[in-house]
Amino acid sequence: MRYLTRRLGLFVLTLWAALTVNFIIPRVMPGNEASAVLGTFHNANPAALRALEIQFGVNVHQNVLVSYFQYLGNCLTGQFGVTAQGVPVFTEIASKLPWTLGLVGVTTVIAFLIGTLAGVVSAWYRGGWLDGILPPFLFIVSTVPVFFVGLLLIYVFAVKLNWLPLGGNYTIGTTPSLSLSFIWDVLKHAILPGLSLVIVTAGLWVYSMRNNMITTISEDYVKTGRAKGLASRRIMFDYAGRNAILPNLTGFAMQLGYVLGGAIVIEYLFSYPGLGYLFYTATTDHDLPLMQGLFLFYTVAVLVCVLIADLLTAVLDPRTREA
Repeated sequence: MRYLTRRLGLFVLTLWAALTVNFIIPRVMPGNEASAVLGTFHNANPAALRALEIQFGVNVHQNVLVSYFQYLGNCLTGQFGVTAQGVPVFTEIASKLPWTLGLVGVTTVIAFLIGTLAGVVSAWYRGGWLDGILPPFLFIVSTVPVFFVGLLLIYVFAVKLNWLPLGGNYTIGTTPSLSLSFIWDVLKHAILPGLSLVIVTAGLWVYSMRNNMITTISEDYVKTGRAKGLASRRIMFDYAGRNAILPNLTGFAMQLGYVLGGAIVIEYLFSYPGLGYLFYTATTDHDLPLMQGLFLFYTVAVLVCVLIADLLTAVLDPRTREA
């Protein structure tokens, strides 16, 4: 219980710090949300500026402390303001969230499993041909810019071979439904952006997992398992692999922030209507309320994943509860 209390307390403290930074940054910038939107237009009249200030809820004469507590209350109730198009920020993010979760969430798990499995196998058979080829290859591929991988896949599979669509989330003119044809259409559009993310991120886990695995193999309980005559595969996964993966769980949660950042490039490249593409359009449109909402969402997503990883580590390794 003490471990859970400490972790929840740290989560709340970090979330409060993120909310505070999200509140301060726009207020140290020149102008406000309304002036940022009108900055793209020439000769904007004061009446238009005042109308946008009312729409965004901007009160330049309000006390900063009052604004701060009002902002915290709005965040806790999900009231993040409205976008430049007059749509509630929460509604806009909620409409794009399923596409990013389906793309980034699945590809992140797949990349983690591929990299972790490659690290376990290469460490178990270290010194062999697999250990000499697989980790270096995946690591080299992970250093390639994600947009270059995406462009290469588009050129090969969409332009030359014409096997997969160039971009989008489903064919224009198709009515969304739960039919198999529509589901297959969505999957086809997600293959290239998903494959781009998997290729780039899978290699990030290989060497860390391999090093953890090599250290774990030398532990006494692994030697005891071998002495008992247990199957090699059982020792590799149930004994060594289970303990070697623990340090990577928190890293996996932290990596979510990098993947979300990479998804911005990928979603823009493939015109995929997720949160990454939404963040790009919010930046180009100077839509500050939407950018604030997305920044807060990214922060909360990473914090929640780190909290879940910490709790999962405590379940798999009870020794961490005493730390």
